[in-house]
Amino acid sequence: MEIISAISYFSVFLTFIYIFVVITFIAGWAKIKYYSVTPSKLKTRVSIIIAARNEEDKIAKTIDDVLAQNYPKELFELIIIDDHSIDRTAEIVNSYPGVKLIQLNEPQALNSYKKMAIQRAIGEAVGSLIVTTDADCRMGRNWLETVVGYYEEHGYKMISSPVAYDEEKDIFERLQSLEFAYLIGLGASTIGNKNPSTCNGANLAYEKKAFFDVGGFTGIDDLASGDDELLLHKMAAVYGDKIGFLKSKDAVVYTHAKPTLKEFIQQRKRWASKSTRYKDKSVIILGVSIWLFNVSIVSNAILCVFFDGFLPFLLFQIISKLLVEFVFLYKMMGFFKRKSLLLLLPLLNVLHVIYFIYIGIAGNSGKYNWKGRMVK
Repeated sequence: MEIISAISYFSVFLTFIYIFVVITFIAGWAKIKYYSVTPSKLKTRVSIIIAARNEEDKIAKTIDDVLAQNYPKELFELIIIDDHSIDRTAEIVNSYPGVKLIQLNEPQALNSYKKMAIQRAIGEAVGSLIVTTDADCRMGRNWLETVVGYYEEHGYKMISSPVAYDEEKDIFERLQSLEFAYLIGLGASTIGNKNPSTCNGANLAYEKKAFFDVGGFTGIDDLASGDDELLLHKMAAVYGDKIGFLKSKDAVVYTHAKPTLKEFIQQRKRWASKSTRYKDKSVIILGVSIWLFNVSIVSNAILCVFFDGFLPFLLFQIISKLLVEFVFLYKMMGFFKRKSLLLLLPLLNVLHVIYFIYIGIAGNSGKYNWKGRMVK
């Protein structure tokens, strides 16, 4: 019984750690100032890079959005790398004059096709600023102008910009939108706190020279995922506070949630797999602590069934988690103009505990399916 009691009190300790961590997220987000591009003559040459595989149903809209940017046409190029598509992706890209198509044709199977695709495109890019997005993303006309303006004004070596889900079809996709906003906010806040931990390659910019100066994807090129987050870690290790988050609604890139649970799990396993390459021990310790916090919630829930007196511990954890996440997400959903999604937070709060525990294990072991390939 003493051991069981110790476990419960340890869960309280983990809860306070989690509360403290989310408070730092709130503070980090608050430190980032909103940005609006000022009318001026921007001069940076930009190469927008998109790695695409079997995206015939989406890529045309993405290309249309990129080509419609309110940025001088002579100052940016669009490079699309066709990653062995078996549909009409390459044909659609070729139908756009001026869009450069690169088709992968390596003889041996790889585990990191996307990194190879991006690295090859950067090698052929004429722009000094590389901007990456995905083949299923949409953006407003002022997206590129805002990114470049922020870059020229602050001189950052890497810029992480916001990504959001939209056009949800059901409650499952709306739950993903809420959880995804949390992840974007987490990444932004760590940049605001000068300790970058995560970003999203669907809306990422970095200097071409800086990319090569840190060795590009060397050292992480055997892992299928990590073309964004692990590159961020390499940039932060060399350039320190020269990493910025672009807090602007004009800079938001929109994509879609996964329609099925299976696709969602495969995506999150891929994202979680990057954690095996973290070199910052503080990030690893933090991740393990949050994982243990979620495990402790389940442990207390089980103990409540068999022993009296453990319900207060469980309620303390759940209520604390709900309240501190509400404060953080209230700011995030205000930024994305999606505060109505906060009504789903109690449901997400419970489901996320189980999901987080599972992904913490599954994402760091075994293989997963990505774009029709089994990778690890």
